[in-house]
Amino acid sequence: MIDMKNRQAQLQQMVEDMLNEAAIQGASAAEAAVNFDIGLSTSVRLGEVETIEHTRDQGMGVSVYFGHRKGSASTSDFRPEAILDTVRAACNIAKFTTEDPYSGLADAARMAGEQPDLDLYHPWEMEVEEAIARGIECEAAARDLDPRITNSEGATLNSHASLQVYGNSHGFIGGFPSTQHSLSCAVVGQQGESMQRDYWYTSERSPEDMESPREVGRRAGERTLARLGARQIETCEAPVIFQAEMAVSLLRSLVGAISGSALYRRSSFLLDQLNQRIFPEFVRIHENPLLPRGPASAPFDNEGVATAPKELVRDGILRSYILSSYSARKLNMETTGNAGGVRNLTIDSGELDLAGLLRQMGTGLLVSELMGSGLNMVTGDYSRGAAGFWVENGEIQFPVEEITIAGNMLQMFAGLQAVATDVERRGSIRTGSWLLEPMTIAGS
Repeated sequence: MIDMKNRQAQLQQMVEDMLNEAAIQGASAAEAAVNFDIGLSTSVRLGEVETIEHTRDQGMGVSVYFGHRKGSASTSDFRPEAILDTVRAACNIAKFTTEDPYSGLADAARMAGEQPDLDLYHPWEMEVEEAIARGIECEAAARDLDPRITNSEGATLNSHASLQVYGNSHGFIGGFPSTQHSLSCAVVGQQGESMQRDYWYTSERSPEDMESPREVGRRAGERTLARLGARQIETCEAPVIFQAEMAVSLLRSLVGAISGSALYRRSSFLLDQLNQRIFPEFVRIHENPLLPRGPASAPFDNEGVATAPKELVRDGILRSYILSSYSARKLNMETTGNAGGVRNLTIDSGELDLAGLLRQMGTGLLVSELMGSGLNMVTGDYSRGAAGFWVENGEIQFPVEEITIAGNMLQMFAGLQAVATDVERRGSIRTGSWLLEPMTIAGS
């Protein structure tokens, strides 16, 4: 087991050495980041071991500024002479770059002071044999569920620990260890000429919070069986429910549209919509980077800026963009502490579970899979391949496939009817299923 406390002290010293060398080389400002990762990954298929992989990765990067000229370099070599060479390389690059008046460190006043412990580090002292056994148990739970489960893509267990340290010439330096553990399973089912596959997975900071291997396998098997006998439907317009795992992509599109890089390039369908209503009044979307054990929690962003909970949408009105210091300067605004993206973004749920949402919809489409990337970020026009289930009288009737759903993201946001309580919690974006007003469904 790696002594992370001792390793963090070593990495902090490396960052300090890089910053000191940048000052010696005449840089007016500098920032450096170092990461160290270790992990175990095992996969099984049809009850047999397929792969066992131990990983150990490390890397560091430095950016130096000579006024508004920036140079960056990176290395995976942690020898002292390699560290100095990397800084010198960045300084040499900076001499040939064009001045950018918006480049530079985040403001010193925004640096994180106290850095709370967010309970992100839970190492899993697990032998390879135990990892293999869990994978076999998971896959067996899926394969034994029903004779129609005829094949398997296997089960994979991953356990990783990482340490990240960042510092800059404002005097800021910070770092924290974290862990991420996951178990996934995918199986194939067949009924007559219909053949389908589906999967399930669990992912947590702490192994004790994970779903059991049998539960993961059972969910993978049930999802596969539910899709057997899928068919097309005729082209129509109907209400659509995006199942929670699919609704994540809708919020991801929101994030892309209100991110600084899209805004200052004027390539967003939400351009100039700050303080405008883009959702119904009941919608609240907020971010909590300080959530204990959160999958995307961090006490500071990629520039050392302190993170804090904030609302992006309240009463359906867009209240904040998502900005780094660079994009904020381009827009003549202030950084929102989002260098590196959003952290534990959440849309508040209503009172209905998924079954209640189906009843509210009555007749329409439940989307459980999306294919391709069909969003025009400038206009908001949306069109993606999909699969799922046709619903009548609030009950699932049959699975559907080979369809396309289309609409416009602005209208989809405005037409949000309800958000269910079946919250997807495994990533940086958290949401329940969405019920939307009618969309175009292209089928046979």
